[in-house]
Order: sequence, then structure tokens, then C-alpha cells
Amino acid sequence: MTIAATILSLIVAAVAATGVWSTRAAMLFNHSEVAVAALDEKVYVVGGNIAGSFALSDVEMYDPATNRWRQLAALPVALSHVGLTALNGKLYAVGGFSGTEQDHTGAVDSLLEYTPATDTWRALAPLSSPRGSVGVATLNGKIYAVGGRGLDIKTVATVEAYDPARNAWTKLAPLPEARDHLAVVAVDGRIHAIGGRFGASRDNTNIHEVYDPATNAWQTAAPLPTARSSMAAALYHGRIFVDGGECNNGKTFDQNEAYDPKSNSWSTLAPMPAGRHGFGAAVVGDVLYFAGGAIGCGGGNLTAELLTLQLP
Repeated sequence: MTIAATILSLIVAAVAATGVWSTRAAMLFNHSEVAVAALDEKVYVVGGNIAGSFALSDVEMYDPATNRWRQLAALPVALSHVGLTALNGKLYAVGGFSGTEQDHTGAVDSLLEYTPATDTWRALAPLSSPRGSVGVATLNGKIYAVGGRGLDIKTVATVEAYDPARNAWTKLAPLPEARDHLAVVAVDGRIHAIGGRFGASRDNTNIHEVYDPATNAWQTAAPLPTARSSMAAALYHGRIFVDGGECNNGKTFDQNEAYDPKSNSWSTLAPMPAGRHGFGAAVVGDVLYFAGGAIGCGGGNLTAELLTLQLP
């Protein structure tokens, strides 16, 4: 191999190490403020809205094996800013807003369970209070709901855990600072609450706090390098990836930053092809998927794009 070929090979390897972006089949229509989760090697997109209109009840499922989308049974009620997670072969939609996206109005307290085998939804024990833009994660057989925004459109510090065996919620130690539109991811037996906003979309934070169920307490971790809210986040290759966000000097964020819990440090990877917010992330196999969102601030320029990120 020539020196030039060796140098080129090293450059290609270095670029690949920061992630390679590509696109797959687009969703059935453009929408933002969606909830995204993976279950049984499929990607699910739940609820959302269209800029200037009310929330949506649509549910779509993407099959990576066929690169195709399929519409499923709709939510019992139209919702945006829903928290979504998978547990024991089912999906759980937590909270959300039933009003217009601009005002974050009509917070709900619902917990809705989806069973893929029957393509049906059912209501379970509600949250302690209505709230949308809540962060959710599954850990040790329980569903954790973190932060959010209530009926008075103010952010809350509320944290509670749902036990499917009892069909009941238990209140836990609250967030040290109330916020919503945050990233919530479980890893190594703890819940990470990253970024978010205290109020308006310009009121972003880089706070990173970690909840330990064993002690029912929060502690701080390395802050998010770029203060953001309304991001997409997922655990991928042992790191928490936090992508996109709203809003920076009239533009959405395209940052792609990953947190290593072992070293308590962040790294910067290949940026998104275009900034966006109000979207979600899920991992199937060795691929990280990002679905929907708004490329513009405040719900402008909605997209049906399905992006993928892969690391070597």
C-alpha cells in the first residue's frame, strides 16, 4: 500500500469512528414532537403534531428488515410530547399534551399500554398529576417518569416510578431543579437526566444529574457540552448519545455528543446532516435511528425523515 493510500485509509477510519449518517425510508407523513422507542427489532413512532394544529393520535412502526413503515392502532387520545418506553414486550406512553404545540397546553396524566400482538391500547394507573414533555426510561422492571410541564404550563421536578406488578406509581426524590424537554436514559443501574429547559425554548440548560434507586438520591455528573432541550437520546455502544435540540440564535442544534458513564466524560461526534428538535431516537441491532422532528425552531419545517447513525 502506498503512503497516500495509507493516509486515505486512516482518514476514512477516523471519520467512521465519529459516526456515519444515512437515511432510510421516510415516515408516512411529516410530524414533530413525536415519541420514539424500539421493541422487538422494530422502531415505533407515537403521537406528535403538525405545526399550528392540535396533537396527533397516529402510531407508526418501522421494520428495518424491510425498510418499510406501517400504520398501527391510534392512541386513544391525540397527544404530543409523550414519554415512550418499552418493557416486557409492550410499549408504554406516559403523559403528554392534548392541546396545541405552541402553548404546551392540555397536559394529561395518562399511562397507556400498547400490546403489539393484538394492536391495542389500554389505560393503566395514571401519573400523580398531569404533565407533558416528561422524560421516561425503564430500569429494573419499572418505568421512571422524570420532570415535565403541568397544566399551568410550568416545569416540575416530579419524579415517580411505575410498577407493572402493582399497577401503581411511587413518588421518588425530585429533580434538584425543575425542567422539561430533557433527555432521560437508563444505564448501569441508574437514571441519567440530561439538559432540558427551565421555561422557554431559549432557557436551555446543560445540567446532567444521575438518580440512584438504591439511595433514592440525585448527584451531578459531567455537564452536557452544549446546553440544549427537545433533543433525541439513546444508549448506543455503551454511551448515551444526545442529538439535536432547540434552539440557538434562531437555528436548531445539529450537535451529536456522547457520554461515557465509565469515564464520566463527553465526546463530540459527526454532527447531524441538519439540526432538528422534537424527534426521538431508538436502537435496533447495531444502528441508531432518529425519526421525525422539526428542522426549524418552534415547529417550523417538519420532516418525515428517518436518519441512521452507525459506528464501526
